[in-house]
Amino acid sequence: MMRLEYSLNTQKLDLWFETGPIRPPSEAFSLLIRATRNCPWNRCQFCPVYKGQRFELRPADDVIKDIEIAKAIADEIKGLAWRMGYGGRVRETAAAIYHNYQNVSVRNVALWLWGRGETAFLQDANSLIMRTPDLVRVVSALKQAFPDLSRITSYARSKTAAKKSLEELRELKEAGLSRLHIGLESGSDAVLAYVDKGVTGEEHIIGGRKVKEAGISLCEYVMPGLGGRKMSAEHATETARVLNAINPDHIRLRTLHVHPNTPLGQKLESGDFELQTEDEIVEEIGNFIAGLEVTSELKSDHVLNLLPELEGKFPEAKASCLATINRYFSLPEEEKLNFKLGRRAGLYETLSDLYDKEKYRRVDEALKRIKRSGEDVEEVIRRLKTSFL
Repeated sequence: MMRLEYSLNTQKLDLWFETGPIRPPSEAFSLLIRATRNCPWNRCQFCPVYKGQRFELRPADDVIKDIEIAKAIADEIKGLAWRMGYGGRVRETAAAIYHNYQNVSVRNVALWLWGRGETAFLQDANSLIMRTPDLVRVVSALKQAFPDLSRITSYARSKTAAKKSLEELRELKEAGLSRLHIGLESGSDAVLAYVDKGVTGEEHIIGGRKVKEAGISLCEYVMPGLGGRKMSAEHATETARVLNAINPDHIRLRTLHVHPNTPLGQKLESGDFELQTEDEIVEEIGNFIAGLEVTSELKSDHVLNLLPELEGKFPEAKASCLATINRYFSLPEEEKLNFKLGRRAGLYETLSDLYDKEKYRRVDEALKRIKRSGEDVEEVIRRLKTSFL
């Protein structure tokens, strides 16, 4: 790691701009710009993120000022790479800045530059709800400040997309908005109503199709387990049906985790909602995939998903995804238990890791210790699973 021995422009590296609490995993190296604060719906019973927080539309001028500050920080880091005699090695300089500064805005920009500075993400939960002229100004300002951006993205709600005119969405696309991340969660009206998602399956379809027709890339998120044991079958089949009608560019799996301080957590505690086992979740995902008739890219890129290898371009990848699920269920019970513990302990990434003799031995020894202690293995696995959050 290079040492920051050069006299820095501390004034520029003391600048600050506003950022929100979350972003999609696929936007890990994106420049984060907060266009709105919190969530305009904020009633989803499974979501703990914005509870107790009021939604606010930030003035477009304030957001644009933040973009200008981000550019000033980026320019200082790029200039530093030359002034220190590193021949413009921006990534190395950005890494050094990231590790030596506590300023979250500076770290945001440094991480973005280390990730090659190609993408930007507009926070928070539904920036599409901004007035279209204001959002166009923000997106245009981003493109002007950072002309090399290849992608500008945002979270959105299906209902918001459905309410926007096709002309508005096309205007946003023309300005530079290239992808929307939408939390579909489920296509089942019963499940959506139960968790107070505030949208129907049909509204999901209308909003998703409109985004696609406007030429904006669409990423839809599905939440295995959201129907619980009672509605698992409907959750799987209706979600596949709705996605077939939309045919998004990307589908991402985000296995349910019930936070205790949420309305769904209270339903779980009262017995009204019943969690599925790991095996039941995998079976549900298999039913969901079996019903998919799309040309989407499926991703299982979240730590809570048991089988991250369930991914690929459909329809070509459908058979291999189903084969992976069948392979999992064909394992002897002891090997299946070993994989679940190893995966949740962070030792295994895919089913093939079972053939790593050293890893398997370590997990097997842990299993034996748990059994000798009298603890329930499945409960230990559940605790390990939630410890990642």
